[in-house]
Amino acid sequence: MSRHRIQLPLALATRADRRFDNFVGAAAQVLADGIDEGRRAWLLTGPAGVGKTHLLMAAHAASGGESAYLALPQVAGSLADVAPMFERHRLLALDGLEAIVGHRDDEVALFDLHNRVLDGGGRLLYAARSTPEQLEFALPDLRSRLGQATRLPLPALDEAQRLGLLRARAQQRGLVLDDASAEWLMRRCDRDLGSLMDVLDELDRASLAAQRRLTVPFLREVLGSRD
Repeated sequence: MSRHRIQLPLALATRADRRFDNFVGAAAQVLADGIDEGRRAWLLTGPAGVGKTHLLMAAHAASGGESAYLALPQVAGSLADVAPMFERHRLLALDGLEAIVGHRDDEVALFDLHNRVLDGGGRLLYAARSTPEQLEFALPDLRSRLGQATRLPLPALDEAQRLGLLRARAQQRGLVLDDASAEWLMRRCDRDLGSLMDVLDELDRASLAAQRRLTVPFLREVLGSRD
């Protein structure tokens, strides 16, 4: 086993700003309550940018040191090598389920990991863009296990909700995002939540370094290639 493969999942980082209390929508409370009630396995579904990763990271953060977050796209092809590192966590959040679909070795490794976590009294959270019935698994037993998970579909946010979230996240960072600046960002940047938050992180750093407010001219200067 290579040194790279051993260290890769240990380097995966969650984001401190992704918490249950700053998620837009009712799904955060549903998931938090369900975890508290002892439901053992969850599957969050929905298109890119609806907040699946946010909720997985929030659950990981809320569970403290006995939890782990693993982005499956980053370990696709080597899941069998890294899975033993995650077997004994009390809560394991597995993001990007579709990344291993059709790769039998990864599917077998995930099937075994699923069973070992639950047999050890742990909980599992999955996120995928589609339901198990829509994903073309090579291993029917894995589809069956995932089909037993409590499902939490996440609807896409409308324009007003995305704009509200963008402003709320800016305020949390101490940034003032006026109407003109917010609308400029919404028109010129990718509108899924992850992309918008990455852009906001970039603007936060640039604003701090330049000691300037988030005005449209400053946005053009920082993000000029997107204009």
